[in-house]
Amino acid sequence: MAPVNESTESATGQRAAGALRQLLDLLDRGAPVEDFARPGAQARTGGAGAGEQALVEEATRVALGIRRTLDQHRRREAELTALFDTAGDLAALRDLDAVLRAIVRRARTLLGTDVAYLTLNDPVAGDTFMRVTDGSVSAAFQQLRLGMGEGLGGLVAQTARPYASADYRADDRFRHTSTIDAGVREEGLRGILGVPLRVASRVIGVLYAADRSVRDFAPDAVALLSSLADHAAVAIDGARLLAETRTALVELNSATETARAHSEAVRLATETHDRLTDLVLRGGDVTDVAREVAALLRGGLVVHDAEGAELARVGSDPIGPPDRGVAASRSGGRAVPVDGVWVCAVLAGPELLGSIALTGRADLSDTDRRLFERTGLVTALLLLLRRSVAHAEDRVRGELLSDLLTPESPGRTRDPGSQTIRARKLGVDLARPHSVLVLRGDAALRPRMSAEAARRARALDGLAGPHEGDIVLLVPAGRPGDLARSLAAELGQALGAPVTVGSAGPAGRPGALPAVYAEAVRCLDALHALGHTGHGAALPDLGFVGLLIGDHGDVGGYVHQVLGPVIDYDAQRGTELVHTLRAYYTHGASLSRAKDALHIHVNTVVQRLDRIGRLLGPDWNVPARALELQLALRLHLLAQPGPIDRTTPPTPAGPA
Repeated sequence: MAPVNESTESATGQRAAGALRQLLDLLDRGAPVEDFARPGAQARTGGAGAGEQALVEEATRVALGIRRTLDQHRRREAELTALFDTAGDLAALRDLDAVLRAIVRRARTLLGTDVAYLTLNDPVAGDTFMRVTDGSVSAAFQQLRLGMGEGLGGLVAQTARPYASADYRADDRFRHTSTIDAGVREEGLRGILGVPLRVASRVIGVLYAADRSVRDFAPDAVALLSSLADHAAVAIDGARLLAETRTALVELNSATETARAHSEAVRLATETHDRLTDLVLRGGDVTDVAREVAALLRGGLVVHDAEGAELARVGSDPIGPPDRGVAASRSGGRAVPVDGVWVCAVLAGPELLGSIALTGRADLSDTDRRLFERTGLVTALLLLLRRSVAHAEDRVRGELLSDLLTPESPGRTRDPGSQTIRARKLGVDLARPHSVLVLRGDAALRPRMSAEAARRARALDGLAGPHEGDIVLLVPAGRPGDLARSLAAELGQALGAPVTVGSAGPAGRPGALPAVYAEAVRCLDALHALGHTGHGAALPDLGFVGLLIGDHGDVGGYVHQVLGPVIDYDAQRGTELVHTLRAYYTHGASLSRAKDALHIHVNTVVQRLDRIGRLLGPDWNVPARALELQLALRLHLLAQPGPIDRTTPPTPAGPA
């Protein structure tokens, strides 16, 4: 019997040893827990005795214990690795969002949850809002905001303590709201764990891990999520400090740059002030200032006076007065850009003296803008000085003009020598023949009209000023009528109101100027009487009216002015157009009676009158022109030499 027992014991030992090897293999492979029950089951089915089964079961229990210990070590190793990785991310922090997304992703992975997310507190709104999510599929959930004390997260944010719920929807420990419950329901969450994000004693947000099924969160899960939350809080606070440091550096650099720019602006302003002051003290004018500033500002400069006349232009094409820009600059007290041009009003207190336009500079730095505005002040001083000088000069010119135009009287004698010397000092040569022009317009525009007249007189080396209620010009001109017409047109356009100009002259000597002035006044009165307001003329331009009111009527000049083209045509071609025209008017503008008087065919009369119309213009037979023609015909007849019978027509010469 002994051999049998030994064989049995040997088989039993082999079965037990096989079961133990299987358990060791399962531990080595990290097999699932349910696989560890297989060796014991095989031992029982293999006929193992009670002792063997007890041995295998004990070995299985020990193996399962070892497996749990290994699982805990592996999980702890993974947690530590995740924490180390997170610390490494923080050490190389460049993008806060990337670090927070990594923390939330690791929380979801380590706790094995469906969703992980992070909210931050909003001190201004007094709530906490969703910042980062991982695993979320609901847009409404990703945009949730929780009031302090509302829901699980609001309670964590308010109390700075972790909270867990195995089934949040059915958990009445928390204050449910329709908004939070709707978001949680849309995301499908049940088990939720939330831990506070703390910086020192201050809670800045909440880190969550959540499942879409009911789940109890063990203490080690709470501890792990809290560790990750601490790292997240460090990341957020570090990013805040980094942002504040960067902002401080930017502000410091900006302050340094501002100080440097201010120092440069002060230096440039001082240098510019010295240069402009020296320029003015050396007698520089507006053009000199414009040239200097145009070079400094690297652009073109145009200066206008208050009436829009150009005073100076440097490095720029001509431009009109920038009225819109002047109004804006005047109201704001600063230079303003208008359509690519910088405009600065030139002011003396509230009075507008003119404007400066800077071209070629779309943008101006603060320094250049202040320099441009300083130019306005310097220009204002120069214009005021210029105006004072001009007023003094105009007063002297006006006094001389009054002396020249006022006739001698018993109590007043003329001193031609003194007048000549005074005129020469003003740049006026009385030895030249001078004409007189008298201007009359709207009384409200009299100052501007006087200024324009003075400017025109200076350009012509003459005199201008008020005299006996009108504005008078005394200028060296041989054709006063032409000058009067152009002056009336120019001033009327500049002032926006009609200006009437009567003229006379020229006078060959200063003593004749009072009479010439009187004739110019009569011409001006005649223009108004004839309804020619806003026009300019000399007496010869007024036709027979000029002959009637003139002191020395030029009959021949008048006849030639009215009939000259017809008289010249007859003289050159031997025709009888003048005689035909006289017969036509003598017989009441009747073609039939004129042809009888001339003993020619009526068609010939028509042809001659058609030629006359082409010579004199299409309006030759209107009543006013016809009156002029008939008077000129009579004067022309009277001027012919010899006792000729003017009633007998000459021998017909045929059609003209």
